[in-house]
Amino acid sequence: MSSAHLIDPELIAGLSFLPKLDFFQADITAVRAGLEAMRGAAPVAEMPDVESRVLFVPGPPGAPDVRVVAHRPRVAASEMPAILHIHGGGYVIGEANIADMAARMTVQTLGCAVFSVDYRLAPETPHPGPVEDCFAALAHVAEHAAVLGVDASRIGVMGESAGGGLAAALALLARDRGGPALAFQHLIYPMLDDRTGTASDPHPHTGGFVWTAADNRFGWGALLGRAPGGAEVSPYAAAARAGNLAGLPPAYIAVGALDLFVEEDIEYARRLTRAGVPVELHVYPGAYHGFQLMGTARVTQAANRDSLEALRRAMWG
Repeated sequence: MSSAHLIDPELIAGLSFLPKLDFFQADITAVRAGLEAMRGAAPVAEMPDVESRVLFVPGPPGAPDVRVVAHRPRVAASEMPAILHIHGGGYVIGEANIADMAARMTVQTLGCAVFSVDYRLAPETPHPGPVEDCFAALAHVAEHAAVLGVDASRIGVMGESAGGGLAAALALLARDRGGPALAFQHLIYPMLDDRTGTASDPHPHTGGFVWTAADNRFGWGALLGRAPGGAEVSPYAAAARAGNLAGLPPAYIAVGALDLFVEEDIEYARRLTRAGVPVELHVYPGAYHGFQLMGTARVTQAANRDSLEALRRAMWG
């Protein structure tokens, strides 16, 4: 059943320039190259108050160093809050620099540091490689907080789509390993459940645009190294598989009502609240996956305001 009539009118134009991914029908290398070319052609805004540099931090045992793009105010407090940012891309595409503009704007607006992780991608590196790369970056930032000018008690994790899924999984992993402690988890339309897109009775109005059930099966299959939806999937791969959500950091979850992930995200929020975890949940009407790329739409502007305000409260109180 088509859900085109349910799209916010101000978001319809965005469908014409958002990329059609169709991973399951394409050469993933070509898809990556095409998206990188699009990113390279985009204009770069000057933000003289923000400085950026690349760090290489020790990776997981036996793995290469992890590239991290660090953004911070050029004039900063000695102990500022920090966000470990994890980019999206279905676990199979993307890299830390795609978040440069948003990261620098966050730094400029909120006076924090942002560390964007270049985790290894599937299918070349299946689970647990990506989440272990993120854990290595988190451990480095926490361990070297004083040198980096960061307050170790105010480090949170944030991600969009697959990055949101990795952020949620990282929160579980950090809890279960006894740290580093996270102050918050900020999840934007997170990709949490490998079972989405495998059910015999799917939601009739979601996943029609940008990220489909077929794309989802491809992404999860690449990460897991087998067909999604089966038994014994690690919660550090798919956070929705976790049996116990108690003791996790406060969560912010935002998703569009037409997003393939809307039901899994609402369910994760519900389970977090039952586990005693503070949750702020937003479901934006008429919004598909990735709708925030359509910056002129009022629903996008509302979502961006909500997100920034939640980050401000989480870091500064």
